[in-house]
Amino acid sequence: MGLDFGFSHLLDYTDWERGQWHAWFGEQGPSALAVGLGANGDGRINSIGELVRHIFAAETRYVERIRGVPFTDSGAVPVDDVEALFAFGHRSRASLRALLAELPGARWDQGQEIQLGKQTRTVTPRKMIVQAVTHEIRHWAQIATLLRISGRKSGAHDFLVSPVFDPAA
Repeated sequence: MGLDFGFSHLLDYTDWERGQWHAWFGEQGPSALAVGLGANGDGRINSIGELVRHIFAAETRYVERIRGVPFTDSGAVPVDDVEALFAFGHRSRASLRALLAELPGARWDQGQEIQLGKQTRTVTPRKMIVQAVTHEIRHWAQIATLLRISGRKSGAHDFLVSPVFDPAA
């Protein structure tokens, strides 16, 4: 029997991960969101709360790029408000899931030009969506590491402890 794995499993994992983080930040309060990213940052993102907003904003931007609509101003989402941050995350994920359901199959592999910093690249919607989800996974691991360094343990977030692929109860 071959491995049965699809993109929906990554979405299920990141949905679970978001739920774990939402609950943990809800228990910890704004002080956990205020933890700094350290001296080696680039100055654009300076706190955990800003990094959480960045995760959701990136997902939103990729969906908006694919749809060809103006970008949402994520700067209006407060980085010290757990509920506002995760409400933004719920909206971004709902937009992504709607896009996945609506976009015609042939469109997934049509290249489109996007601006990334000072570079223009041609990428497909398929690549942008995979980027959005792997970007999220990478940043949640970064957040867990930074919080642990600051003396805060955020619990288990590994795929192995997620409910993805668990047999039905």
